[in-house]
Amino acid sequence: MSQPASLPLVASLLDAPLPPSGIVWLDAARHENRAAFAAGGLPDTRVEAWKYTALRALGQRSFAHGDAAAASRAVAASRFALPGVVGPRLVFVNGVFRADLSALDALPPGLTLQPLAQALHGDAEPLRFVLSRPIPASEAADAFVRINAASATDGVVLRVAAHAKVAAPVQLVFVGAAAEVAAPAHPAPAALARSSASELAWHLRNVIELGEGAELNLIEHHVSEGEPAQLATFVSDIDVREGARLHHTVLQNVAAGTSLVRRSSVRVHGRAHAVLHVLELGGALVRHDLQAELIGNGARFDTRGVFMPHGRQHIDTQLTIRHQALNTTSASTWRGVANDRARGVFRGAIVVAPGADGSDASLGNKNLLLSPGAEIDTKPELEIYADEVKAAHGATVGQLDERSLFYLRSRGIPLAQARALLTAAFCRAVLDDLPNEALREHLSALLVAQLPNV
Repeated sequence: MSQPASLPLVASLLDAPLPPSGIVWLDAARHENRAAFAAGGLPDTRVEAWKYTALRALGQRSFAHGDAAAASRAVAASRFALPGVVGPRLVFVNGVFRADLSALDALPPGLTLQPLAQALHGDAEPLRFVLSRPIPASEAADAFVRINAASATDGVVLRVAAHAKVAAPVQLVFVGAAAEVAAPAHPAPAALARSSASELAWHLRNVIELGEGAELNLIEHHVSEGEPAQLATFVSDIDVREGARLHHTVLQNVAAGTSLVRRSSVRVHGRAHAVLHVLELGGALVRHDLQAELIGNGARFDTRGVFMPHGRQHIDTQLTIRHQALNTTSASTWRGVANDRARGVFRGAIVVAPGADGSDASLGNKNLLLSPGAEIDTKPELEIYADEVKAAHGATVGQLDERSLFYLRSRGIPLAQARALLTAAFCRAVLDDLPNEALREHLSALLVAQLPNV
């Protein structure tokens, strides 16, 4: 079941103009997706994929579209500077490409990095399959994918040529900046308004392709300038061709008033290997739907992640890994830590399709509750339709081990420090195999800074 189109959120998203692109197939796809969104509205908790993430509060908010000053808004480069990350960089502020903050000079051989709008003004045909692809019926409940397909006019196009090895890390930066924008046509009721300033919605679509035998280290960084109350949606299509190697690190640390909804689809071909590290730290309502398909013999996909909500944050991670070829491998390790009255959600699903013999899959999710009002809902799933398969999954939700706390306190360590040490060690386990040492230490420090002083 879906929530009606009369909701302020749905009405305001449908009010956003759809400027013609001049590309017939793209304009048709945008109108089709908008019509489907109008007909379906928002999913409610009776939809299984949204069982633990209610959209009632978000649905009562209205959003304006387009920040006319985004191209000149002051954003300090220090907001997205990361130790050990020096190389090509593409920056967007409130959904608008910022050439002045980007670093696109002297790109290494074999790397193409440009805004989507720029790529569409050139030869748009190579993007046609991705941007006009119908949304499968199985994904129809994800209204945000449809509104993104209808509304996103920019994003990232990143391609690595076959056998090219890009040594320097490539950084994609998405900044949400506080902005005074025009009031939407369907304002939220006064009792539900969050501030006197209108809120902004923006949408980006990313296309990332690694050619056969290519190698890339990719850093994806979501951050805020100021304290914006915004809605941002992202849809990313990532293709890792035969024998390619992708190391993808995601750092999400947006402002406390931001709602962030992402869909990442990863296709891993034969003998290719994709590794993903994810830190989910900021935001009000954050949802990341990560879907991986291992479609070539010998493909491998590994994920490591931490989500750490506090206050009244809600962070929802949906991970689905489909083994669809012979001798494919996946290994996933995720940690969750919730404090105050925050809520975390993790669904980890492994599907081994018919004919995917020899698959080896493991998925583990361990979670800590640091306060009586915190909640984490974890749901492991395993479906096997093939023979000669090795598969394991598990999930736990608990509190810090009292024996470990007693041991540290017996050594003279205060209770608050002992709790912080144990929690930090619990989270850092997912960063141990991050090869960039400077970045690994920085991310570890961010995790420690997020811990409560208890």
